[in-house]
Amino acid sequence: MPTPHPAPTSTTWTLTAHELPLRYVWKIARNASTTKTNLVVGARQSGRGSGGGQVLGRGEAAPNVRYGETPALLRAQFDELLAHGLGRVETLPDLAALLAARPVAAALRFGLEAALTECLAAAAGQPVWQWLGLPRPAARVATAFSLPIMPPGDVAGFVRTQNAARFRLLKIKVNADEGLDLLRAVAAALPGRELLVDGNETWPDADAVLRFLAEAATVPGLRLRLLEQPLPAALTADYHYLRPRAGLPLVADESVTDSADFEAIAEQFHGVNVKLMKAGGYGRGVELLRRTRAHGLLPMLGCMVETSLGIWGALQVSALADVHDLDGPLILQAEPFGLVREADGYLSAVGAG
Repeated sequence: MPTPHPAPTSTTWTLTAHELPLRYVWKIARNASTTKTNLVVGARQSGRGSGGGQVLGRGEAAPNVRYGETPALLRAQFDELLAHGLGRVETLPDLAALLAARPVAAALRFGLEAALTECLAAAAGQPVWQWLGLPRPAARVATAFSLPIMPPGDVAGFVRTQNAARFRLLKIKVNADEGLDLLRAVAAALPGRELLVDGNETWPDADAVLRFLAEAATVPGLRLRLLEQPLPAALTADYHYLRPRAGLPLVADESVTDSADFEAIAEQFHGVNVKLMKAGGYGRGVELLRRTRAHGLLPMLGCMVETSLGIWGALQVSALADVHDLDGPLILQAEPFGLVREADGYLSAVGAG
């Protein structure tokens, strides 16, 4: 009797753009926007499902201008991959080999890896977190909620309209010129609330940050918990000077992308904000979170402006982080996928990606 052979596997890939109007002007220290264009990678594999059927996977790619990423660039890179063998990719090592030969933006790398990972996990009959060998995520994950830069006089109305009081941790985007006034307004609206201040590299040097923190210490009702990336990533000497003098934990964001010298990072910061979009995949993101903790640093899991598809992916690795900043879908006017539910400041996954 002839030996049966497994059905052949093939992968069909798609890339679909989603125009995402925002609920309000999303302003940070380096730019402002009212809409975002994210891309969804689709993967369909034949021959892996039950009875040799199909399995499906999706992954989000949220381009970020800080890293020179645009929707047009990601589309061009995706088309280039299709022309050079993407359809023959069946496994993560296959994908890694292709991307080593033809590197692409980190956001697209994550979208590709996430879509393929979901296919492989579905074929194995496992949730993604289990297939990745990770601890089970909590059923409900507390998230920070971000306030963009805005006129201080608008803060009270924004807090009320967005019901920001339901979040235990608020993340306040600031710039060097108006940051203190914005924090005064937040403290007046929600006195005593824990705040994460995110500078997005806005201050020019360590002394300017220390002056800001000294003034912030005099504001009634202001309770700062963390300070995220106040200086440009290149100013390593300033970070060495600032770290023991700041008086609160410093968290790296732009200083850690898809790799980092953690010995050096540990001399500049107290924690790291890992984002799967800038890490370029589950594998690199998980490695960064684990290395963060191994070096005695606070592991934080963040996001770009993303739909629930991207945040669903982040929840798969959320057990590795102590602080979660996964409010991307809450910035959107009409979130298109409904894969994550938020209630009382907690997120829960409600479906497969």
